[in-house]
Formats: sequence, structure tokens, C-alpha cells
Amino acid sequence: GLFNDLENITKAKKPIIAAVNGFALGGGCELAMMCDILYAGEKAKFGQPEITLGVLPGAGGTQRLTRSVGKSKAMEMCLTGNFIDAQEAKQIGLAAQVFPVDELVDKAVATGQKIASFSKIAVALNKEAVNAAYETTLQLGLDYEKRLFYASFGTKDQKEGMGAFREKRKPQFTDE
Repeated sequence: GLFNDLENITKAKKPIIAAVNGFALGGGCELAMMCDILYAGEKAKFGQPEITLGVLPGAGGTQRLTRSVGKSKAMEMCLTGNFIDAQEAKQIGLAAQVFPVDELVDKAVATGQKIASFSKIAVALNKEAVNAAYETTLQLGLDYEKRLFYASFGTKDQKEGMGAFREKRKPQFTDE
């Protein structure tokens, strides 16, 4: 279909950080919501204005927006085509942070670098567990999280991380 390639973003093993600076409307908003972390520049605007074209969002806008901001706000955005600014996006849970325009990309890169400094296995397991929360009930999600948690104890990185904590030093992860 039209948006199948976009869905590959949600399947990436590595975390994807969106840095939205300007307008993220329609497909742009949907693309941003596919990312794992969404940072907004202070002048960013978000919206699902497809209603003004006689259609509805077609790349997950109705589904991801509702899960992020709740039914009432998603309905308002989808049924009116109204935009929200960066501060409101953060306030309602669509964006994780808002940064000055000239700092946005640097902040996103710094977050990526911080994440990259951790065990790739632990990063992937965390991403998998958080994403599972969208797809399942709370109890099934808790059970899944527990299984992933126990599985992480079978890694060398877990032993290194906890050993480094005990020894008050920075861990040296090997992604094993």
C-alpha cells in the first residue's frame, strides 16, 4: 500500500528520534508519531488536517494520535483539522521535550549518543517492552516485561552493568 514503507520505521531495532522543527501535518505528523522519541522545536506545529481534504489520516494518525493524547484530543484534532503548537504537544504527551529552535538537533543527537552508550541489547529490550504496551493488555504487558527482564540477566552486559554499579565505575558494554 501507499504507506507500507513508512511502517518500517516502527520495526527498526534501533531507537528513532524525531526532531520536528516547523510543520508536521498529516503524513508528517504520522511519521513523527512512528518514531520512538519525539522532540519539538519551540515553533513546531502538529496536526491531522486530512478532514479538510475530505479524507482521514491513512498512515496511523487516528490510531497513534489517540494512544498518545487520548480520545477527546485526537477527535478534536482529526475532526477539526486544527493544529497544536509545540508546548501543547508536550503538555498532552505527543512530544517528549520542547527545545529552542537552534538547540533542537543538538539535543536530539545528544539523546541518541546517550542511548548509544548503553548496552544495545538492553536498549532493544526496553524499546520492545515499551512498544508492547501499545499492542496488549496491562497484564500481558507486565508478563512480557518480566520475561524480557529475566532474559536480560542472561547477558554479559547485565553482569557488567551491575558489576560496574557495585564498583562505582562506568560500565563497558560489549553488546553480548
